[in-house]
Amino acid sequence: MGQVKVILSEEVIGLGNAGEVVGVKPGYARNFLLPKGKAVVATKGQVNQIEHQRRIIEEKQAKEMKDLEAVKKRLEAVSLEFSAQAGEEGKLFGSVTAQNLADQLAEKGFEIDRRKISLEDAIRTLGEHTVTVRLRGDLAAEIKVTVEASE
Repeated sequence: MGQVKVILSEEVIGLGNAGEVVGVKPGYARNFLLPKGKAVVATKGQVNQIEHQRRIIEEKQAKEMKDLEAVKKRLEAVSLEFSAQAGEEGKLFGSVTAQNLADQLAEKGFEIDRRKISLEDAIRTLGEHTVTVRLRGDLAAEIKVTVEASE
């Protein structure tokens, strides 16, 4: 089958940035990109309006990046503390998961989706750990997580 030309209205990971004209399979455009507002069909009239849209989108992205930089600075100033039962060797009987981290961040005023918190595996040991929170694309914040033994 052929491809459909669409104009991306926001960044789609693995496809392109906002304002780009890309070719995608018809089903992907019809079932995902168009209904979610991530793209519009690239007609001749639409292609002529791309430059104007691109400027608007770039301004919007610049503002979002500025806001995300501020969020990153605030996030990096935060340290999370957990207390959990642990054995003699410092291994936890349970674990600290991305959901636990997201819940504690929400208590501190950050609405971060648990899927944006990069944990290769749940935290299962006492001590200080560094956790990466992906904010957007290549912008990420490092937060300190301290796990202490509970009495």
